[in-house]
Amino acid sequence: MAATATDAQVLRMADLATDSPMPLLKRRRIMGERMMVSDIHLERGFRVQTHSHENEQISIVLAGRIRFTLGDPDDTDRPEHVLTGGMAIVLPSNLPHAAEALEDTHILDLFSPPSAGTGIDQKK
Repeated sequence: MAATATDAQVLRMADLATDSPMPLLKRRRIMGERMMVSDIHLERGFRVQTHSHENEQISIVLAGRIRFTLGDPDDTDRPEHVLTGGMAIVLPSNLPHAAEALEDTHILDLFSPPSAGTGIDQKK
């Protein structure tokens, strides 16, 4: 069945519920049928250990500085990428990755398909 104009939603980011599934992280999420957007604020020192998920993930850094480490944690030559405001990284489905906020950082994370849990939700 085709969507109609009444199916559209207009939201204010400031009105969305905020959660904190890990220390040093605050998040607001919009869950669509085929996509999820997470507005994430990380405090300097935030770390998420290596994990992977079926979702494709695009992380857009709006402000701050964050290091992504990619690949198997047993690989001693894992690539690292430091992203700053205006940069983005595309993480394919099932790619192991870790992240560390090198300073307070604001990110938009886009996930497809959407899911209630991501790597940060598994690390409480």
